[in-house]
Amino acid sequence: MKAARLYGVRDIRIKEMPVPEPGPGEVLLRVRAVGICGSDLHYYREGGTGEATIKEPLILGHEFAAEVAALGPGVTGVQVGQAVAVDPSNACGHCEFCIEGNSNICPQVIFCGTVGVDGAMREYLAHPARLCHPLPQSMSFTDGAVLEPLGIGVHAVDLGKQKTAATVAVLGCGPVGLLTMQVARAAGASRIFATEVLDYRLEAAKECGATDTYNAQREDIVARIMAETHGRGVDVVYEAAGAAETPEQSVQICKPGGTVVLIGIPSEDETRFTASSARRKGLTLKAARRMREVYPRSIALVEAGLAELQSVVTHHFPLDQVNEAMELLDGYGDGAIKIILDI
Repeated sequence: MKAARLYGVRDIRIKEMPVPEPGPGEVLLRVRAVGICGSDLHYYREGGTGEATIKEPLILGHEFAAEVAALGPGVTGVQVGQAVAVDPSNACGHCEFCIEGNSNICPQVIFCGTVGVDGAMREYLAHPARLCHPLPQSMSFTDGAVLEPLGIGVHAVDLGKQKTAATVAVLGCGPVGLLTMQVARAAGASRIFATEVLDYRLEAAKECGATDTYNAQREDIVARIMAETHGRGVDVVYEAAGAAETPEQSVQICKPGGTVVLIGIPSEDETRFTASSARRKGLTLKAARRMREVYPRSIALVEAGLAELQSVVTHHFPLDQVNEAMELLDGYGDGAIKIILDI
């Protein structure tokens, strides 16, 4: 089978590898669609993300949908030929944190496309059957891949404890930011402020539910949002940019007693904001780590017409053009938002 392996910074090579055999409880998946995530881009341009740095070749990719090609011993509940969206996070299920319902922070988690765990940018993958969610006939493989970042948005809104008719802000209009807007809208937000530095992504934000959009390179977004909320600030801020300045902006535009949810991954692996502002306002700050078990809810959102996945997908590339896809996304070329590798 063909596989795209990352050997170092900006060095992905297509290699031939053996097709894996599914073990007990696993299925063999014929991968059909893989979304390129911002964390994949960190690996590509920096050789890692946070403290995780590649030391040997790694297959990236954790946003994916596939067709079940074969069943391992003991597998029930899925069928050969079935289209599935795949949860990339294989938590242990029995540690303290999993038992508490926080499998997303399981210390023993095996997560596709991270250091030591090959991901989905390949033709075949063996994966636990329990993490494969059947796709409705109305949803494509591309939709199935985008369910993963939609799930990030679902988890972020859960963390924000957003109330009906809340005012919210989403800083950063990449795929996760745009999908978080859709979830926030579905959860009943009355006003959604969106900020970005790219105009074409602000246009996409309007389609995803933003009522007010600001280009952070041309406007003082703190002043504008505070003026629009009459000095009160918003109830919940979803920081999805991972930029150096956005955590501070989040603290400044959040109302006293409000909540800031930090979703973005900063390149410098640190988050800075004025401590006195956060303290005096009594803010709740939450760091979003991937998602919990939200795939069924994410599928339900799409089936109900409350989330629309194709709106964030701008480009498709074949697997052997993965380097070109990465470069396009890294340079924000041709209006790129979500790029899908068709395999």
